Amino acid sequence: LGLRGVKLHPDMQNFKIDDYRYLKMYELCEGRLPMLIHMGDARSDFSHPKRLRAVMEIYDGLTVIAAHFGGYTMWEEASHILAGMPNLYTDCSSSFFAMDVAAGRALIDAYGADRVLFGTDYPMWDPQHELARLRGMHLAPETERKILYDNAAALFGLEGEN
Repeated sequence: LGLRGVKLHPDMQNFKIDDYRYLKMYELCEGRLPMLIHMGDARSDFSHPKRLRAVMEIYDGLTVIAAHFGGYTMWEEASHILAGMPNLYTDCSSSFFAMDVAAGRALIDAYGADRVLFGTDYPMWDPQHELARLRGMHLAPETERKILYDNAAALFGLEGEN
């Protein structure tokens, strides 16, 4: 079908990431398509980072982009649970508005600049403002380029496409 990935929003779709009834979906995507999954917040248990970790420990070939730094509004807790997981990327969308520069840099460091993506999930805020916040972190140019382009290009096989 020409798909480059699959998006899940457990909070909106009303399912727990680690519910056994959804395991076949992960099996079908493992090694084939990356999954972007809405992650967190403290108001819902459907998308808690511990649930994603449990799934990724079963399907160690599954590539996941954990949106909103792995757990919207629970960023630090999420990074402790998810950072370092093989095949895990994170997205910084809809997050910078609620944190200072030091917190944003700490999350990028926790996951690693090679594992952070910009703009893969629906931004609740103006993308230009989110971009300005990222640029306001004064990251090294190569780090910023990884987050804005290189990581996604490699993950989605877009290298060489313009």
